[in-house]
Amino acid sequence: MSVLRIMLADDHSVVRSGLRRLLEQGGGMEVVAEAESGEQAYQLFGESHPDVLVMDMSMPGMGGLESLRRILSRYPTARIVVFSMHENAAFATQALSSGAKGYVVKSGIADDLMRAVRDAAMGKTWISATVAQNIALQTLSGEDDPMRRLSSREFEVFRLLAEGYSVDDIAEMLRISQKTVANYQTLLKQKLGVSSPVELVRLAMRHGVITG
Repeated sequence: MSVLRIMLADDHSVVRSGLRRLLEQGGGMEVVAEAESGEQAYQLFGESHPDVLVMDMSMPGMGGLESLRRILSRYPTARIVVFSMHENAAFATQALSSGAKGYVVKSGIADDLMRAVRDAAMGKTWISATVAQNIALQTLSGEDDPMRRLSSREFEVFRLLAEGYSVDDIAEMLRISQKTVANYQTLLKQKLGVSSPVELVRLAMRHGVITG
């Protein structure tokens, strides 16, 4: 079996170092590129063309979700595994609906990531058990999740607004104009049925997008 070429994208060098060691010691894998932001992930993917990209959701700049969307838009056959601290259904659903082949939580066991990467390389989808359970429970409850109505970019803006960032901050982080962010803000209020920043934060907390 040929060696799988892996790319890592995480803004913490310690995390990337640990992942590199884990994947390469597991055998049959070689880390060929590392990125510390969504923009860099997009650029390096085109240069290295890895078999599988392991990427964090919460990175500076355009963020993991937007980076994932852009990479798949340009390279439709890209196989991406999201490695995230978020166990709730909202983040996983956004990542998977955007085209991720796997969703692994950082609190899980090391074998989870190894298995997700190998499955992704074969075109299969792998989700951490806790996340799969959360998605199933939400579906069974019949509760409408407004997060599913948001595009990846809308979700990123929503998350940042809920975390308390200003329009100016978000414009700089996502590399878009302040007017565009303001437009998203108006659209989000309409889509989610909220009329104030406090209501937006409460909605984000209720769906696990941010923690109190």
